[in-house]
Amino acid sequence: MATSRPFGVTLVAIIAWITGALQIITGIFSLFGANFALGIIAIVVGVITILVSLGLFGGSNGARLIVTIVFLLNIAGSIYLLVTQPGQAWSAVGSIILPLIGLILLYTSRANAFFKS
Repeated sequence: MATSRPFGVTLVAIIAWITGALQIITGIFSLFGANFALGIIAIVVGVITILVSLGLFGGSNGARLIVTIVFLLNIAGSIYLLVTQPGQAWSAVGSIILPLIGLILLYTSRANAFFKS
């Protein structure tokens, strides 16, 4: 019997989908700006982000692993920023808290059951 998708997983997937869509839009605008190469990169990253979000909606454990790695890299980068740029403390703390919440939502007992079903 399939487990229904928990709200936390849905929330993370929606945020990932929106992020991917915004990356694509940013990339399209960059194509017409001064930095064509960054525009292409942003579009590719946006498409990958949307595909991963669709995997989360469908219960793909591989998508959850990719999101986990990205969140952990974001947290590590934010900790580095916190240590090296104390003037950016609020930004760094915010950039630590949000991926941490995402990780918690992706690894609750209900989320674990959803990804195992």
